[in-house]
Amino acid sequence: MKLLFSIGLGFLVFSFIIYGCKDSITGSQLDSTVIPASNVSYAKYIQPIFTLKCANSGCHDDGTMAAGLSLTTWAGATNLQYVTKGHPDNSILVQSIEGLSGSSPMPPVGYPVLTANQIQGVKTWIAEGAKNN
Repeated sequence: MKLLFSIGLGFLVFSFIIYGCKDSITGSQLDSTVIPASNVSYAKYIQPIFTLKCANSGCHDDGTMAAGLSLTTWAGATNLQYVTKGHPDNSILVQSIEGLSGSSPMPPVGYPVLTANQIQGVKTWIAEGAKNN
């Protein structure tokens, strides 16, 4: 009886793990996602980038908040100190992810870099007003 219970419990735990991971996106899936040239959705395109490449690295999550920036929520991602809505070129966030002189290049060496499409997607999202869409 204990053996059947253990097997059943093991199967249940395994099922929860598989079901829970079903909708999570991997880094390679994220990097192969093409962000459109307009109408960039924060929820569909930008938040996954910030989550996987900025927050999950242990830098810009709610606990660490490197440089006072958390990118785990839209409110954090649109911090007016780092993002100038409608003006990506004036946004410290964009200057950092593009590695422009005078800014701290992000991410630091050794962390997953943003693809050219992801950088352009962030710029387009900010140009379109950094909406919570």
